[in-house]
Amino acid sequence: MQRRLFLQLPLGIPVLSQYGFPPLALVKGFKVEAGKDRFGKSLNYIGARFDLKVSGKDTNGAISVFETTRFEKKGPILHMHPNLDEWFYVMDGEFKFQLGDEILYLKAGDSLFGPRGIPHAFVKISEGPARLLLHHQPAGQMEEQFLEGSQMKNPTIEQREASMRKFGIIPVGPPLSPD
Repeated sequence: MQRRLFLQLPLGIPVLSQYGFPPLALVKGFKVEAGKDRFGKSLNYIGARFDLKVSGKDTNGAISVFETTRFEKKGPILHMHPNLDEWFYVMDGEFKFQLGDEILYLKAGDSLFGPRGIPHAFVKISEGPARLLLHHQPAGQMEEQFLEGSQMKNPTIEQREASMRKFGIIPVGPPLSPD
């Protein structure tokens, strides 16, 4: 690194902080092993296991990333996020998605971007376990919603919808059928 640039770098830290970036001295990388949760607390919710890989706490609220292993042919109800974008990446298995009025089928290696404000839902359609990465930007309150949802025992649709609304998620329709 050139000496001049090296000397100017500390001057940029306050500017980056104004835009929500934590000071560089506070940013630290980390490893999360395969099949593990960032904090060692996997969640079970809607027939699936959720492992947090990157927390909003790690990124000053910028993103959160979950790996979800789906065991049942279930998924979330049709919903939308007014304040965050969601990106899905299929690691294993096959899924049926609804994005707006469109029905899409995704297999391992496929991804789908769900912009904020667009209703979406998905359901596992393949046999056996299937894995999906969920990336939220900004992180919003997704971690909190998944935690609360995982603690609900046999919730009614009304209880699930109330929990979603509490965390800024707007339910707009029923879950997708795997058929």
